[in-house]
Amino acid sequence: MTDSNAIRVWDAPTRLFHWALVGLFCFSWWSAEQGMMDWHRMSGSVLLGLFVFRLVWGVIGGSTARFSQFVAMPWTVLNHLNPNTPSAKKAGHNPLGGYSVLVMLVLLGVQLGTGLFAVDVDGLESGHLSHLVSFDQGRAASAFHGLSFNLLLVVIGLHILAILFYRFVRRRNLVTPMITGRDHELSANVEPLRPASPLWLLLAIGIAVAVSWYISNGLSF
Repeated sequence: MTDSNAIRVWDAPTRLFHWALVGLFCFSWWSAEQGMMDWHRMSGSVLLGLFVFRLVWGVIGGSTARFSQFVAMPWTVLNHLNPNTPSAKKAGHNPLGGYSVLVMLVLLGVQLGTGLFAVDVDGLESGHLSHLVSFDQGRAASAFHGLSFNLLLVVIGLHILAILFYRFVRRRNLVTPMITGRDHELSANVEPLRPASPLWLLLAIGIAVAVSWYISNGLSF
């Protein structure tokens, strides 16, 4: 199938969010390991903006990015996992992939939220909202921050294993479409991406920037 015949499955905002999240997550980990806490907080602020953007885009974005499109009923997921059930190809996340996205977003939200209130053992390095909690509460947030990071690593590992499973067992390439936005393996009768209006994109970006800036400034203008 040529590029002109490939089905469009992911819009540019969703793909940019995906790869920016990967890069910033790695950078946040590295900056924390190196003790570069100013960079770590800055990276966290940008990640917060990405997180807010994805939540908004999940409501008003392109069809395949919307939560209503890929959050399936539990029995649909069980049916998808049944090896005797033919694997139906569709644009966007499959039923199991949809739930993995939700789990990662929840854990990312916990990671970002606890980081905002976290305080180190000396009380010298702290999150943007640490002034709203006591020292002990800040230390508890720091502990949960570390725990949620480890849980995220587990979920990311499972996500990568699932991609490898689909690539080598089900012969389904999930990475290339997230780079190019088009899927060569879908038939012409599959409903393609229905992109959102550029105005919705500007709205989502505006909300994400405003929320991230407001929180990163300690809830003050």
